[in-house]
Parts: sequence; C-alpha cells; structure tokens
Amino acid sequence: MSRTQDPHKASFPFGNPFRMILPKGSSLSPKLMALLKKFEATLDERLKKLKPTHKDDVFSFSWMVLAMQLLSETHSDIKSLITDLELPVYDWDDKWIDVYLDNSVKLLDICIGLSSELSRMSQGQLLLHLVLRNLEGKSSTELLKAKSSIDSWRQHIASGNGKIENCIPIIDKLMESLELPKIKNSSKGKVLRRAMYGVKMVTLFVCSIFVSAFSGSDKKLIDLQVSGTPLWGEAFINLRACVYGEIRNSLSSGRNVLLKELEAVDISLKEVYPILQESKEPVNFDALQKSFTDLGKTADNLSSGLDLLTKEVDGFFQIVLSGRDALLCNLRVSSGVFDSPKKYKREEEQLAR
Repeated sequence: MSRTQDPHKASFPFGNPFRMILPKGSSLSPKLMALLKKFEATLDERLKKLKPTHKDDVFSFSWMVLAMQLLSETHSDIKSLITDLELPVYDWDDKWIDVYLDNSVKLLDICIGLSSELSRMSQGQLLLHLVLRNLEGKSSTELLKAKSSIDSWRQHIASGNGKIENCIPIIDKLMESLELPKIKNSSKGKVLRRAMYGVKMVTLFVCSIFVSAFSGSDKKLIDLQVSGTPLWGEAFINLRACVYGEIRNSLSSGRNVLLKELEAVDISLKEVYPILQESKEPVNFDALQKSFTDLGKTADNLSSGLDLLTKEVDGFFQIVLSGRDALLCNLRVSSGVFDSPKKYKREEEQLAR
C-alpha cells in the first residue's frame, strides 16, 4: 500500500493554465451565451448526480460505471456543441488541432491501460471459479485445491499492472495542456475554449480517480483548481472533496484495496481460508456452507461489475476514437487547413499502431 500523500501538483513550464478563460469585459451574443450555458448547466447536473450519497458508494463498480458514463456523455456533448457553434474544423487554429490530436492519443492510451487492468481482474475470476467448484466437492483433496486456488488468487491480484503505472505520466502531460492555446480572438472560439476546459477538467478527474482505484494509491490525485466561475464549478469542487476525502480515509485506515467488490471477495476468502487450514480435523461443513454461499455472491457481484465497467470503458474508447477519426477525415477534405499532409499522415499512422 502506498503512503497517503498530498495532492499531486503538476508543473507548468508555460505559466499557470488556471487563468480566466473569458476575461472580464468579454461579450458574447445571446445565442452563444445560451449554447455555453446549456453545456455548462448539463455538466453541472451530471457532476451533482455523481456525488456519492454514501461514502461506501465511492469505488463501487456501480459508481465507477456512472463516472465513465459521465465522461462519455460529456465528450459527446462537446461534439454537439461544435456542430451547434457552426465552427467547422477549417476554422480551428492549427495549434488547437495539434492539442486535440495529441490529447486524443493520450486518452486512448489511458483507456488501454484501464481495459488491461479490468481484463487482468477478469482473468482472476477463473481462480475464484476453481475455489467455488472445489469447495462444492467437499472432499479433502478438493478442499486442499480450493486453498491453493485462494493463494493463487491473492498472488494474482497483488501482482500489479505496469500499464496502470504508465497512465501516471500520461495524466501529467494532459495536465500541461489543460487549456487550449489563446490564438483566435473569436466569440465562437472563446465558447469552445471554455467548454473544452470543462471537458478536460472532468476527464482528468475521472482518469486520476480510476488510476487511484486500480493501483490502491492516492499518489495520482490531482489538485485540480477551477478557474473562473463556470456553472459546474461548485459541483466539481464538492465532488472532488467528497471522493478524495474517502480515498484518503480508506488508505489511512489501513485498507490496501479500494474497489468495494474486490474488497468484499477478499473478506469472504478470509472467512473460508481458516476453515480450509483446519482440513486435517473434521471440517465444520455448516460454517463452510455459509462461507461458500457468501463467497459465491461476492464473486458474482465482482464478475457482473467487471463486465459493466469494461463495457463503459470500451464505449468511451470508441467515442474518443470516432471523434479523432472525424477530425482527421475533415482535415483530409478541408484544403484550407490540410496544408501539412505529412504531419497528419503521421497522426493516422500513430493511431493505426
């Protein structure tokens, strides 16, 4: 278990990115203000719904599914906003395109890391099935096999995953590009820039939370401070305080497993294991039957939670991938922007890998 640390603070070589996005005195048309308000109000409501009603909800698979759904819906909303703004890609500055393409690759890499960990945990389900099957047999040989499978399960879960650790420097890089560069002084550009700021804040928050959940550490919690006064700002601050507080409380209490369903399986196994260690004596089959039933329920909950969360992570991956594909397609047909064929060819090749 990693020692509880202060919130991670990234360094920004090009100045503080948490500056006001729409400076005082900026004016937008009623239509643009309405579009921005709608986007931010929707994000505000989603953040409020994500705030756990009980501390035990944090890092349950059901809560993590909601977090990933929020991420997918917010990224879909930004696509709709771009359409509503009537801001085609050939009106984007080259630097905006560079940032978007670079960030999309990083998000895809994070999704791959999360999917890898979910797959690793799903593979561990085979060991739990062996435990349950051998416990059902109740012979001394099968009980010894069940004990061995429990040992294997614990080693598998504790082995860690390098792809999750690789997500940490990726999140650092995303922090450095939190805001789009200030290039064009257009009203539509200002709206898109502010909306993208909200998308990136939520993305960084959710990604850092997932990395913390899978690594069992708080070392990647980011000290995200809201710039300006977006409608979603207060909801974001309240959600961050609630979730970060529960993570730190859990780790300070000595827990080395943050995922609730995984912890429930571990508790059930701790009830079964002592009974199996006494297998040289007459086995208390009544106690074993109760522990067997409890383990079966917790294993089923873990399996169904893994399936649901894997589906949501895959869905987010596809949203990011489709958005990237759409931009690259527009670049190919927009001669006004597509003035560097080799550059965007490299982007396509990077995606293909």
